[in-house]
Amino acid sequence: MTKDSLRHDPLSIAEDWIGEGREVAIATVVETWGSAPRPVGSHLVIDRDGNFEGSVSGGCVEGAVITEALDVLDSQQPKMLEFGVADETAWRVGLSCGGRIRVYVERLG
Repeated sequence: MTKDSLRHDPLSIAEDWIGEGREVAIATVVETWGSAPRPVGSHLVIDRDGNFEGSVSGGCVEGAVITEALDVLDSQQPKMLEFGVADETAWRVGLSCGGRIRVYVERLG
C-alpha cells in the first residue's frame, strides 16, 4: 500500500481516530448472496459523532448501519445486521438489486 492509500484505508482511519481519543465502531461485510454492492471484508468505520469512512454497501444501507453502530457504541454489544430484497425494508434501504448482505458491527478500542 502506498502512503496515500493508507490515508483512505478504513482500518488505518479507525486506528487514527482511536489514537485521537474518539469512540469508534467498525462495520464489516461478513457474508453476501446474489448481487451485492461491496465484497466480503469491506469496512465502514464510524465515530461517536456519526463521522464515517469506508463503505459496506452504499445508499441507504450505510445510513442504517451508521445508526446501528451508534447503538453499538452506546450498548457496548456487537450486532449482526442483514439486509436483502426479501426484507420488507429492502427497497427502503437500497438493496433492490436482489442481493443480500450480512454486516457485523462492533466497538473498537
